Amino acid sequence: MTRPLLLRSVAELRAWRRVLRAEGLRLGFVPTMGALHEGHLDLARLALAQADRLLVSIFVNPAQFAPGEDFAAYPRDLETDLAALAPLGPVACFVPAAETIYPPGDSTRVSVGWGLDVLCGASRPGHFDGVTNVLARLFNLVEPDEAIFGQKDAQQALIVKRLVDSLHFPLRLRLAPTRREADGLALSSRNRYLSPAERAQAIALNRALAAAGAALAAGERDPARLAAIGRDLLALAPGVAPEYFAVVDPETLAPPARVPEPGRLLIAGAVRLGRTRLIDNLVFAVTKEAVHETLLF
Repeated sequence: MTRPLLLRSVAELRAWRRVLRAEGLRLGFVPTMGALHEGHLDLARLALAQADRLLVSIFVNPAQFAPGEDFAAYPRDLETDLAALAPLGPVACFVPAAETIYPPGDSTRVSVGWGLDVLCGASRPGHFDGVTNVLARLFNLVEPDEAIFGQKDAQQALIVKRLVDSLHFPLRLRLAPTRREADGLALSSRNRYLSPAERAQAIALNRALAAAGAALAAGERDPARLAAIGRDLLALAPGVAPEYFAVVDPETLAPPARVPEPGRLLIAGAVRLGRTRLIDNLVFAVTKEAVHETLLF
C-alpha cells in the first residue's frame, strides 16, 4: 500500500502529467472537495478501471458556496483522505491552494447558462457557476482522458456534461451509481453533520423517491401526481424540512406534461435536517413495457 503522490502546484501537476503522456498512460480524474467516503472511492475505482493512472483533486471550492453556507465548517482532513486512497493503487492527489486556482485579481468566469435557477439552483444562486468555473480550470490543468462523477449530484452532472460538450474538452465523462447506506441513505460528506435523531429521519428523502418510483413502475404517468406522492411523504416526516421534490425531464429539468414512453425521468429532492442540507435522486428509463433505474448518461 503506497501513500498517494501529493501535488500542490501547477508546475508539479504538469510535470507529472507530461510523464504520463510520454509513457502513453491514460489518466482518470475524480474532482472532490475531500471528506472522502465510499461513494468517492467508487468513483476512484471506476476511474482506475478505465485508465492507467488516477488523479483525485481535493479542493474545497469557495466559489460554489453562497454567503451563510458551510464553507468554513466543511470537513477537511487531508491525511484521512490520503489514507482512504492509498489501497487503490497508482493514485496522485492534486491539493491546490485557493490562490492557485483563483490567482489574485482573477475575474474569469465560466458558466453554461443552463439549469442554474431550478431544483438546487433555485435555493443556491451562483452555486453551479462556481462548479463550472472550477471544473473548467481543473480540466484545463489536469487534461484527463476520463472524468468520473456521481449520479447523486444529478443536476451537477448534467451541467458538467454541457460544459464538457460546449467547450470541447477532450475527455470522456462517466457517471457512477449513487452509493447508499443499508437503509438507503445516499452517502454524503455532509451526513457527518447529522445528529443521531436527524440521521434516523434522513431516510425520509430516499423513501419519498422510492414511493414515487414505485408509482411510476405501477403505471402512473402524471408527473404532478408522482411529485405529490413524494411531497406528501416528506410533509409527514418529523424534523425534515423539504426544499423541493420534483419530477422532471433530464434534458430540460422541467416537468414534462406526461411521462414519455420511451424516455427518461429524473425524480429529485432536497431536504434540510437542522443545519444539514441533503439531496438525492432516482433516474428511470421508461417504456410501455417496463420501468427500470438507470444512469443519466
